[in-house]
Amino acid sequence: MLNAGRAVKVTIYLSEGSTSHGISRYSRILDFLFFRGVSGATVLKGVAGFGADHHMHSSSFVEISDHLPLKIEFVESREKVKELLGKLEELAGSGMIEIQETTVAKPAQPSRAKNVLPAAHEKIEGKARMMRIYIGESDRWKDRPLYQALVEAMRANDIAGVTVYKGILGYGVHRRIHKDKPLHLSHDSSIMLSAIDTEDKLRVFLPMVEQMVQERLVVLSDVEIIKYSHRAIEVEIGEDSKPSGPVLA
Repeated sequence: MLNAGRAVKVTIYLSEGSTSHGISRYSRILDFLFFRGVSGATVLKGVAGFGADHHMHSSSFVEISDHLPLKIEFVESREKVKELLGKLEELAGSGMIEIQETTVAKPAQPSRAKNVLPAAHEKIEGKARMMRIYIGESDRWKDRPLYQALVEAMRANDIAGVTVYKGILGYGVHRRIHKDKPLHLSHDSSIMLSAIDTEDKLRVFLPMVEQMVQERLVVLSDVEIIKYSHRAIEVEIGEDSKPSGPVLA
């Protein structure tokens, strides 16, 4: 929680078109900051500028550039920033990170979300754990579909992979039958999320699941990974990204 007093302001300078694993860098950074419990962050878009390549980028009605400058700003305690900095440097890629001393005169209302994220994902071999989360399609978290928020939270937590399944028939704790029929569009079909990673990483992530998931079922099972490999993918020359891994589960 951010308190009044000494703090630091972090500014991350990016290019609008910069991506990582096929996702815009600013979006990945925002997800990371959000699920790490940072008090707040803002993305600002420039209308003109140049960077390390010394190429001028500008926006006009005739030509809309996808290389306009962006900056992400947030204010946090020095200890919190020190904890986040390593991952932020990775997510920023070739972008620049600036840190300035500042003073918080009045902090914003603190977020209730608290979570400690694990380190970057490492290669998995042999014994692992599978987490299954059973929810309803209409379940929401902070005005967003719960299954979507869970996927984004897992990505921000570096969980190896997750797959979302939609049920066609089933019932839950309230004993109501949910059925997916061609002429009947149910707004509360059963949804199952299946994720696989190490015991330690899933245990660290579990408090976030308990906070986000209400009146639903979450189970952990032992699994053994037989093969976990990356496939080669094609990327555009000059794209600031790396191949993403496979979806597990």
